[in-house]
Amino acid sequence: MSVVLITGAGSGFGALTARTLAAAGHTVYASMRDVAARNADRARSLLDWARENSADLRVVELDTGDEASAAAAVKTVVAEQGRLDVLVNNAGMLVIGPTEAFTPEQVAHCFDVNVIGHLRVNRAVLPRMREQGGGLVVYVGSVTSEITSPFQGPYVAAKAAEDRLAETTFYENSAFGIDCVIVQPGAYTSGTDHFAGARHPEDTERAAVYSGLRERVEALASSLDSLALPGARTDVEEVAERIRDVIAMEPGTRPARVVVDPQHHGAQEVNAVRAERQRTMLRRMGMEDVTSVRDPGRA
Repeated sequence: MSVVLITGAGSGFGALTARTLAAAGHTVYASMRDVAARNADRARSLLDWARENSADLRVVELDTGDEASAAAAVKTVVAEQGRLDVLVNNAGMLVIGPTEAFTPEQVAHCFDVNVIGHLRVNRAVLPRMREQGGGLVVYVGSVTSEITSPFQGPYVAAKAAEDRLAETTFYENSAFGIDCVIVQPGAYTSGTDHFAGARHPEDTERAAVYSGLRERVEALASSLDSLALPGARTDVEEVAERIRDVIAMEPGTRPARVVVDPQHHGAQEVNAVRAERQRTMLRRMGMEDVTSVRDPGRA
């Protein structure tokens, strides 16, 4: 069994993944910010569940916006367990609205949460994984990094950046035995706080220009729900279960990306084409050695 650190584990995919992995026998550190204040109830809920289910699930303070906080959380895990096997970079946020109407500060914050926060945590985790001779970093990405949706511009851009950051970091660390898998969920409009907690444009004057599209923006969640394929699972638990399954796989056998998408946006097909071109380009660059953990072209 593995020692796992999950970011953004107070709710949604993070909390579900924490419970799923702990139920499977892993030692799980569910991290969130403001454990003693704003998120005290969420932390208590996880700890109560762990006690009732005899699971090894612990809560640790970690603010992905603070590099010192990330370092302190990793230090706590290693001090208690002697190692850190798996990092699940899950923390994220959604924005909905016309792209132009988001202020530059809002867009920067979206990138900070969805991209730079992962970099901060990676900077704390990767040295430890290199020291111990390997590990696994799982990213909760999005199919929107491959298939663009309107009215989610800053989010779509940030998730695409997260995906490329993850892939590049893998190439640079594969020789150290550190694996990487990007899990790409489709749209889950219920079962998480993702849509309910989405941020909206602060520049209301610019947003008003798009008033003719207001109904489309407001109906975004329901329109995505209607795209679910017949017989497809639409419960968010499937995402946590796929992360569990990825962790159980042997190093060198894990896929680069795992799509969990009841709407079937088409990310699988895009991934397959990208993977082939990536293989070709790495070969031409003479960098096949960066793929020592597994073939990065495997989609």
